[in-house]
Amino acid sequence: MPPALKALVAQIAGWLIAYLLGRAGVLPPGLWPLLIAQALGATLGAALLRSARWWLPIHLAFTPLAVIALRIDLAPAWYLAAFTLLALIYWSSFRTQVPLYLSNRKTAAAFAALLSAERPLQVLDIGSGTGSLLRVLARLRPDCHFTGIESAPAPWALGWLLGRGIANLDWCRGDFFARSWRGQDVVYAFLSPVPMSAVWQKASREMPAGSMLVSNSFAIPGQEPERIIEVDDRRGTRLLVYRIKPAKARN
Repeated sequence: MPPALKALVAQIAGWLIAYLLGRAGVLPPGLWPLLIAQALGATLGAALLRSARWWLPIHLAFTPLAVIALRIDLAPAWYLAAFTLLALIYWSSFRTQVPLYLSNRKTAAAFAALLSAERPLQVLDIGSGTGSLLRVLARLRPDCHFTGIESAPAPWALGWLLGRGIANLDWCRGDFFARSWRGQDVVYAFLSPVPMSAVWQKASREMPAGSMLVSNSFAIPGQEPERIIEVDDRRGTRLLVYRIKPAKARN
């Protein structure tokens, strides 16, 4: 089921649950018990539909915030501004189910330790956000060349602004699946569980044998990582390192 349809079904389920609880006399009188029941019901529905985890707080807050916005009589321009801002930040997240994740400095340091010091490398960050990883790496390894691809306009623009003047960093906007990964020694992905099978298929087709695909936190279904790097940060980051096999070994 597409994510947008899941969201609609979850919201309808939330209202159905709230209506049934209200008719049964379970809820206290008043609007807010009804809204809270709807929000909890919608969140439960989203969880049962196996929506991405980041949808759950959206369902929990959606109806109460909508009612608050109506009651304070916000001007329509504020809704348009909020929609535009969210669209610029998240862009196609509703379709790709890849939210905006930012890699921290400890993760960048752990990733840098994976890069061979024997020769310059070509490193590609797919879905690179604001470039928080690549700017650190580009300064740590001036001998290597780094490329970031980001589709959402706002993170891309901020990354371009912050990365200006870094000679060994290319900053691109677009779909990382549409761009060739040929010639890349290392590809880094901090995405979500949803696209990881497609990421592996593209990496296996295009990247040279012996190159690395490093996934932050999300495993590739059906593939065993060569090793797992535990990062000592607050979110307990794990870097899963996969090695691209020769074509004969994949057949």
